[in-house]
Amino acid sequence: MTSQDLDAFAAWVEDLMRDRGYDIDSPRGGGKSRIADEAGVHRAAVTRLLQRQSMPDLETTRRLARVLGVPVRDMLIRSGRLTAEELADPHDYLASPAPGAEFARRPTLEEVADLLGVPADRREMFVRVVEQFLPNDVPAATDREQHEDARLLVTD
Repeated sequence: MTSQDLDAFAAWVEDLMRDRGYDIDSPRGGGKSRIADEAGVHRAAVTRLLQRQSMPDLETTRRLARVLGVPVRDMLIRSGRLTAEELADPHDYLASPAPGAEFARRPTLEEVADLLGVPADRREMFVRVVEQFLPNDVPAATDREQHEDARLLVTD
């Protein structure tokens, strides 16, 4: 990472902080302390970033992203830690069909578990937990349900 990368990232984060109402410019404004407290990070980490001394560690970056209301993905890419290609957007996977597919479909939770590397002995638990967080209007079809739906279409 170059000093130009750090400077560009810090300038972007400063703009986000100002846009979110943190007074980081006046010595007694309290913005640096306030954002550090809200993010649950040390004030020194915020100060070092804003003074272009060092890039925050991954956990600090994650916490700042949450408080600033930006995706961690954007923070990692803007910081120069990862490129957009290295950190594929999960929405791209959901929006584009697999090569050779006739139509796009929402992946099953089992497929998502496979992509995330969830061990086979924990997949059922993963599916049950994730289903709780899906909106009611989004069906959480399992491989078995999709297979049964396809069988019903063929036999009808």
